[in-house]
Amino acid sequence: MARRQQVRTWSPALSGITEVLHARFTDHAYPMHTHDSWALLVVDEGVVRYDLDRHEHGAFRQVVTLLPPNVAHNGSPVTAQGFRKRVLYLESGQLDERLSGRAVDRPTFDDEALRRRIDLLHARLTEPGDEFAAEVHLALVTERLRAGLARGTPMVTSRRDPRIAQRLHDLIDERFVVGLTLAEAAGLLHAHPTHLVRAFSAAFGIGPHQYLISRRVDLARRLLREGVPAREAAATGGFHDQPHLSRHFKRILGFTPGQYTHHRRFTGASGHL
Repeated sequence: MARRQQVRTWSPALSGITEVLHARFTDHAYPMHTHDSWALLVVDEGVVRYDLDRHEHGAFRQVVTLLPPNVAHNGSPVTAQGFRKRVLYLESGQLDERLSGRAVDRPTFDDEALRRRIDLLHARLTEPGDEFAAEVHLALVTERLRAGLARGTPMVTSRRDPRIAQRLHDLIDERFVVGLTLAEAAGLLHAHPTHLVRAFSAAFGIGPHQYLISRRVDLARRLLREGVPAREAAATGGFHDQPHLSRHFKRILGFTPGQYTHHRRFTGASGHL
């Protein structure tokens, strides 16, 4: 009897990633095949055994696996319980193809920080309206991968550049409602996206996306305080929709827009949260 399979795949509205795959397999075994893109794989349950360039490897919960383009590989579950995995197919320009040989030699990264960053990237790719955050996470993921492939270590130090950090800060202040992509900011400021992220974080102690969201939440909170309905406050504040506002409002402030307006209604304008 065929065992359960669950597959979800989509192409995100994010330059740099051609496709996202979330899947659970129990009895499926991949034959030898190739991809024309880099495949960045994490396994959430089980173990995947695979051959890459005639060498056997394993993908499991503690490691990140990077399969280079145009190199044949297969894959099969190690146990009857199968495996659950998530894959990002990266556009070829995200990583220099000259690093393919090193990825063949060492396709796994035992890097807890890289794994956490990939988890954050997947989370942002499933949430509409968080494209800026996804760009930031993708830039940091690819930087860490490049560092690991090029030097044998994924460690990356913070880069201080107060001048470019302030310019990005001012640009976000100007554009936080209408929106801003990391690629747009890099083009306007003539700086590499990853350098922008690290310089901003080093200068202000907060990532550029978190700062942008904080500005939007502050604006939405002021509008709610003035009696603007939550749906309108979300749109005016630059959020994708009302649930998008509610999610970030609660994450930052600890309560939902509904709880905020309810509290003010029954405690008066002097009530504080």
